[in-house]
Amino acid sequence: MSVFQYDPPERFVAGTVGQPGERTFFLQASGGGRITSVVLEKTQVQALAERIEELLEEVRRRFGEQQEESGPAAEVDDGPLEQPIEEDFRVGTLALAWDAETARVIVEAQQVDESGEESEPESEGGDGSEVEVFAEDTPVNRDVLRVHLTPAAARAFAGRAMKVVSAGRPNCPLCGGPLDPTGHVCPRQNGYKPGAL
Repeated sequence: MSVFQYDPPERFVAGTVGQPGERTFFLQASGGGRITSVVLEKTQVQALAERIEELLEEVRRRFGEQQEESGPAAEVDDGPLEQPIEEDFRVGTLALAWDAETARVIVEAQQVDESGEESEPESEGGDGSEVEVFAEDTPVNRDVLRVHLTPAAARAFAGRAMKVVSAGRPNCPLCGGPLDPTGHVCPRQNGYKPGAL
C-alpha cells in the first residue's frame, strides 16, 4: 500500500464538500505538485483538532516555550479545498506524535481496515522524547497519509478544523440536536412529561 508523506506540506487543511447535514469531511495535504485527499468523519476531525491542542500544551509543559515557538508563524488558511477533490482513501485510524529532534507534530491517517482490525497508537511516558508514538517503521498494509507540521502550522490546522466542524447546522436551544432547514422534531417539545401518568 502507499504512504503519502509530506515533510513539510505546502498546505494541510480540513474541509468539507456538501450542504450542512450532508457534508463529507476531508483532510487534504498538498506539496511538490501532488494533492492527497482523505475522507473522515466529523467526529474524527474534531478529535484530531482537540488532541493537537492537547499535544502542544503537553509539549509546552515538558519542553518549554522554545519548542513551541520554533519556526515561523503560520498564516491563517481559510481557502477552499483544492480542486479536483479525488478521494484517495477513507480514514479508519488517526495517530498523533511529537518528534522532539525536529520539533514537529506528526499526523498520521491510516486507511480503514476492512478486516476490522484497527491498530491503535501507543502511549509513551518514559524518557519524555515523545508524547504519543506510533510505529513508523512497521510494515504498512493500508494506505497512510503522514504529515509533519511545525507547532505553529499544527495550531493553525487545529483552529481551522474547529471552524469547519462548527460551521454545520446550528443546534436546537432546547435539545442540543442539529436543526435541519426542512424542520426539526425536538424531543423536548413532544408533550411527554416524566411522572405525568
